[in-house]
Amino acid sequence: MKDLQEALIALQLGGSMIYPLVFLTLLALVLTLDRIYVYWRYVRLPTSLLELIENHDFDWSTVSQNVKALGPKNYYHQFFSIIISNHQKPSWWVSSRAADEAQVIEKALSRGLWLLETTVTAAPLLGLLGTITGMMHSFNLIGAGGIVDPTGVTGGVAQALIATAMGLLIALLALFAFNYFSRLQAQTLDDMERLGTRLIDNIRLLEVSDRKG
Repeated sequence: MKDLQEALIALQLGGSMIYPLVFLTLLALVLTLDRIYVYWRYVRLPTSLLELIENHDFDWSTVSQNVKALGPKNYYHQFFSIIISNHQKPSWWVSSRAADEAQVIEKALSRGLWLLETTVTAAPLLGLLGTITGMMHSFNLIGAGGIVDPTGVTGGVAQALIATAMGLLIALLALFAFNYFSRLQAQTLDDMERLGTRLIDNIRLLEVSDRKG
């Protein structure tokens, strides 16, 4: 409790720049929690389905049943369903539709990440602005005859340091979150591309068999 009170007092000493920094903190926190929920809830691929698709000799009805079990809001379900529902059509057509769906999913997964990236840049700049205003406040208290208000000078320096530290801390947290979710997004899209290729390869094999037959 004492540490919390000290933290609140420190924030109060940070000056007016603390308010936009607190807003950026809450924004980054909400976006991070939202992305965590999305990946936990809608970007889950069971190992059984992964192994089934990795096996070139699979049955389309079995794959379809496993995909349906994921739920309609699952992004893997949305991607695989495009291929499965059109697997009797030409492979080039299915590949084009799958690529379009992958772009839609990519946009959904990247939603809000630009705000995290903006926070990485904006937070240190706001902290720097707080530093400048705090130091200007301190200099204004130094008159021709010396320091007029030593307490006020100390408060201005404290405001400068607190704003700088908070801006850097927010930027670091947003940077870690942005890089983590960017990596998850890239990994998810890579998995979709690889597994989608497996499914389309099966369609191509069927096309070759039909030509020979």
